[in-house]
Amino acid sequence: MSQVKGYVITNLRQQILLDLTFLFQACTGIDNIAEAITLLELNNWDLVAAINGVIPQENGILQRAASSSPPSSSSSSSIVERQPRMLNFHVEYRTRSVEVVLEDASTVGDIKQILETELQVPVSKMQLKGWKSGDVSDSTVLRSLHLPKNNSLYVLTPDIAPSATTSQSSSLCQESLNQNYLLIISHREAQREYSLNFPATRTIQEVKRNISDLTNIPVRHQQWDGWPASASDDSMTLASSGISFPCHHLSVCRRSSPATALEPTEECTDVHMVSDSEGDDFEDASEFGVDESEIFGMGSSSCRKSPMMPENSENEGDALLHFTAEFSSRYGDCHPVFFIGSLEAASQEAFYGKARDRKLLAIYLHNDDSVLSNVFCSQMMCAESIVSYLSQNFITWAWDVTKEANKARLLTMCTRHFGSVVAQTIRTYKTDQFPLLLIVMGKRTSNEVLNVIQGNTTVDELMMRLMGAMEIFTAQQQEDIRDEDEREAREMVKREQDEAYRLSLEADRKKREAQEREEAEQVRQERIRKEQEEEREAIRLSLEQALPPEPNEEEGEPVSKLRIRTPSGEFLERRFLGSCKLQVLFDFVASKGYPSDEFKLLTTFPRRNVSLDPLFFMCFFNFYPQVHV
Repeated sequence: MSQVKGYVITNLRQQILLDLTFLFQACTGIDNIAEAITLLELNNWDLVAAINGVIPQENGILQRAASSSPPSSSSSSSIVERQPRMLNFHVEYRTRSVEVVLEDASTVGDIKQILETELQVPVSKMQLKGWKSGDVSDSTVLRSLHLPKNNSLYVLTPDIAPSATTSQSSSLCQESLNQNYLLIISHREAQREYSLNFPATRTIQEVKRNISDLTNIPVRHQQWDGWPASASDDSMTLASSGISFPCHHLSVCRRSSPATALEPTEECTDVHMVSDSEGDDFEDASEFGVDESEIFGMGSSSCRKSPMMPENSENEGDALLHFTAEFSSRYGDCHPVFFIGSLEAASQEAFYGKARDRKLLAIYLHNDDSVLSNVFCSQMMCAESIVSYLSQNFITWAWDVTKEANKARLLTMCTRHFGSVVAQTIRTYKTDQFPLLLIVMGKRTSNEVLNVIQGNTTVDELMMRLMGAMEIFTAQQQEDIRDEDEREAREMVKREQDEAYRLSLEADRKKREAQEREEAEQVRQERIRKEQEEEREAIRLSLEQALPPEPNEEEGEPVSKLRIRTPSGEFLERRFLGSCKLQVLFDFVASKGYPSDEFKLLTTFPRRNVSLDPLFFMCFFNFYPQVHV
């Protein structure tokens, strides 16, 4: 029974030590398990002391647990505290600009305190603008604003008038901040030299991160020579670090580990032998995309970069915005303009416009697990010649395949737009062959992948392959332009014929409508004429019936016999009493078809218009009762 108990205790102790070793590797990034065990043994298996010994510049990342009892596998992860997130602020004031780096746990008032020292402006008279969430108070914690890593702000001081001396000193300071420093950095282990241009506002920490991307030496393992004594803080800018302008020489190498000179003790060897199979599983886990922090239930390590693209993003446009922002944060703003949108939208933009406006589609596939990614991005994708050539001739679309979910999503999109062959081709590439640059050309019936450029290339080779793809595309484009011009010419002739036919139909329609209107007008006029004739005839009959009877000559009253000549030459004769009214004469003439509103009644001698001078006619008529008119 005691032997079983001792065996259980031994196994439990070995499991605890193994968990501590794995946790130590996850925090420090040390891949060699023997080295990790040696460092823990030197610190008497004190995890906090061991980590602080490996990362001395990051004191304060770890805190001891309140309990003094030895750590166990269930509580060991609770002693690790996440490193504070650092935020960069580019603050402009009149002609000056100030770079401020603070933890996200700081407040807005902390920024103003720093600016008061730099700008000599009292906090009470300072208005800090540029927050995306609107105006904030001095007590607002930066973490609550959910800010990106890099931010731009500006200071307003309406109560302070600018002075001449202040403007002069500000212009000098601004001039120094606008300068660029040439850093010639020698990588002693690789026997290689880098000539890098950095703006004066870039911090020493950012320079070290860029060198980490080029040399694959983590910042915590970098050993530098050449920094001046005044450059004591990595948050200092190059302008304030005291380095020589315009050129400064530095050298870097990997810091030697203390475990290389030590042999593991017998106890450590036993632990390694007991956990041999488990250690292999742990080392192999990285090959299948399993994060060490996920194995131990921890958050992302402070040493690891944030992912290029969030996993399982619902909107492809949001994922590409995140990719572009992270790419700029890592490698600078000089990079190709990535198309923001789905792969289908990028294909539409590149292939389905006018033949003269079409472009090649460059699909950049990034993988953070590949050692070639940093070099390819910083030296190839950010080279000015490559950026200019891609911008002029390509639509560049990017995707991150580091996470399996994002890779599966990409394969689905490629299968839908380019066929299963392209998806199978991407699937065959291993992690160390990434990143990939796929050059796709649109054709009449389908899209064709002209070239797949792997990450192990040079700028000249990349440019030559891009130019080769462009030559093939230009030949195809010229053929498409000719076909499109011929098609447009045929369509133009057809449109002209259709327009002529339409105009002919329109003219026939107008002619037919005019004829119909003319016929309708004739019918209307005929109807009016008939109505007028009927009305005239009715009036004539009514007048004829209203006339008094023609008097006889034997009657006692004077009787006049009038003879009236019509326009046709006929004569109308009738006798009238001398006492009758002149209207009877008019009615008689109208009853014969000559109404007074259309005809004049004239005397022969003297020639008078009876309707205009009725008194004269009556006198003449009474005086000469037997005169014929």
